[in-house]
Amino acid sequence: MSTSTLTEPFTPRGVAAFARAKISRLVLAQLLVALLAAISLTWFLNENCFSVVQQAIQNLPDKGKIYSGKLNWRGDSPKTLAEGRLLAMDVDLNHSGAIHSTTDVQIEFGNDSIRAYSFLGYSDFYYPPWPAPFNRTDLQPLWGAWSAEIIFVSAATFFIGLLLSWTILATIYFPPIWLAGFFTNRNLSPGASWKLSSAALLPGALLLIAAILFYNFGFLNLVSLSSVFVAHFVIAWIYLIASFFFLPRVSSAVPKENPFQSPK
Repeated sequence: MSTSTLTEPFTPRGVAAFARAKISRLVLAQLLVALLAAISLTWFLNENCFSVVQQAIQNLPDKGKIYSGKLNWRGDSPKTLAEGRLLAMDVDLNHSGAIHSTTDVQIEFGNDSIRAYSFLGYSDFYYPPWPAPFNRTDLQPLWGAWSAEIIFVSAATFFIGLLLSWTILATIYFPPIWLAGFFTNRNLSPGASWKLSSAALLPGALLLIAAILFYNFGFLNLVSLSSVFVAHFVIAWIYLIASFFFLPRVSSAVPKENPFQSPK
């Protein structure tokens, strides 16, 4: 295995190698990174969201429902239903602010709205006009039947969406890179420019995957994770520009024959 294969796509030289590689090699790298991202997201949702929702359902009363845009609550208020590291859920019919969770996101069920707190502030979402259950008796079997399907669909949607977003971004990024290669005499065709732009997106995606894992282990908070999400786009631009200088020039890629040398 060559050195460039070992370093792809972690170095600008390795990213530049994708411009001259077969498209199947790039697709394989994208599939592997997207699969890692889907697995990390599945773990993230299961550890930080789904387990909290399950605990909250278990702490609901036996009776209760949402009807005509109002919550018919049969228990104490305010009351904490469940709390994890990312997500907390509680009931406070008057949104009195009596419950202050230290989690990154707090979902509070009030008399006529759901209030979501985060580091950005809070937003209110009003209940729909149609009836919905809000009790342990009805929601526990529903959650048990659909939670696995929900997390699988979420992972599959993220996997496909990530591949689609890479395709769109590479299509946006490659024309300026191809023009820069044309005017600087680089050995870079439009197809190679597109492959280079696609490969430059992978290092940022790997960083985001690592950030998700660090969040799950408790080394990052939601603010830091959001910062990494923004930074992973910037990293793609940095790799795209840096890898450009590892592309061979046309003069060095296609050596000219010596006109003074007699033919063999």
